[in-house]
Amino acid sequence: MAKLQLSVAMGDYDRTRALLDGRVQIDGVDPVYMTLYPEEMFFRAMRGREFDICELSFSSYTVKTAQGDCPYVAVPVFLSRAFRHTSIYVRKDRIRRPEDLKGRRVGLPEYQLSANVWARALLHDDFGVAPEDVTWVRGGIETPGRPEKIALKLPPGVRLENAPEGTTITELLDRGEIDGFMAPRPPGPQALANPNVGWLFDDPTAVAKDYYRRTGIFPIMHVVGVRKTLAEQHPWLPGAVFKAFTQAKAAALEALSDTSATKVTLPFVEEQLKAARETLGEDFWSYGVARNRATLETFLRHHHAQGLSSRRLAVEEIFHPATYETYSI
Repeated sequence: MAKLQLSVAMGDYDRTRALLDGRVQIDGVDPVYMTLYPEEMFFRAMRGREFDICELSFSSYTVKTAQGDCPYVAVPVFLSRAFRHTSIYVRKDRIRRPEDLKGRRVGLPEYQLSANVWARALLHDDFGVAPEDVTWVRGGIETPGRPEKIALKLPPGVRLENAPEGTTITELLDRGEIDGFMAPRPPGPQALANPNVGWLFDDPTAVAKDYYRRTGIFPIMHVVGVRKTLAEQHPWLPGAVFKAFTQAKAAALEALSDTSATKVTLPFVEEQLKAARETLGEDFWSYGVARNRATLETFLRHHHAQGLSSRRLAVEEIFHPATYETYSI
């Protein structure tokens, strides 16, 4: 049987590198790999449906799945995970604690980004700041006029307005015309150089570790999608994708554990790896549904409550059936 020649779009990470360099193969697939930044990749996937296999924003995927018109079906491979306590910047001259965000204006590049879903979720659950308590100002971080990649119909209580034409949310934060900033990337250098701008949480790592100890949640940002028409034609394909990405992640972790010569240009890697395992467990970056069910359910609950998904999805609806269980030897 000839292999399927398929386009595969994903980020260039340690956990994907074994696929990119050919050490790990996707069974039955002759891949054409493209390494792209998330903003371009997600825009092209959702607007143009350009890729056969693709890293996807978990939020965008959930929006489209709830609407019933998503071109992809996901496998539980979580290429991006992050505690989003570092995603919230504020004017420190007026915001002292999370509760001070009530009644304030917060800039963001897109309302529906996965990072922003998680940041709003932790503000709501831990500090009582609901999405309707804030006026959200949408604009580009570095370039004016960034649009939402997916059309949204938000609840009446959620106030979302556009940044003034020709301005960015970095500029608005720097000038004090907004009170906060929420995004997967930091504000631009002009705002970061302002002594009145800083993280909402003075020690976001400590707050995030406490959050994990209390909830067991390591937030998921991205999933991997397979074009639905291909999954229908080749029902073995989603399982093969899941297997290959799992093997690639295992290769990355094996390399990270080899301290004879550090594989990343960062000191204290051995200590950080030990600390991560002590806090999050041995399989701290787990794939699959079973180990991540609580995190997935929390995301789906908040996604619907924030007005992003038209109905609350169940975990059983969001991944290909072949990937909920895997074989063992």
